[in-house]
Amino acid sequence: MLNTFKRALVLTAAGAALTGALGATAAAAETTVPAKSMSIRAKAVTTWVQGNVRRGPSTDYHIAYKVKANQKFQAVCWLTGGWVDANNIRHNKWVRLADGNYIWGGLLRGNQTGGVSTKC
Repeated sequence: MLNTFKRALVLTAAGAALTGALGATAAAAETTVPAKSMSIRAKAVTTWVQGNVRRGPSTDYHIAYKVKANQKFQAVCWLTGGWVDANNIRHNKWVRLADGNYIWGGLLRGNQTGGVSTKC
């Protein structure tokens, strides 16, 4: 019986130590934020023609929703993705919107990225 008590005591102490270590790790993980994400600021972009907003930076991704001409959105960055040839424009620049979806830069007013200068 004493042996069982000692074993239970050792297991309880080990469990408490493990829980404390895991709790500290979880707390550290919650407060760690990548520096790059804090420096990204959204920029307003405007469509000049109707088109599709997609789940990823290519026409291979599903359409998230459709946009009309002169719609305004908040964009966070741009990247190269799938090539698109439409409206006498051909390039592979995609803009990530604040909602996490992507719009081909050829649908935006301004340059190939709608004036978004931050690369993803």
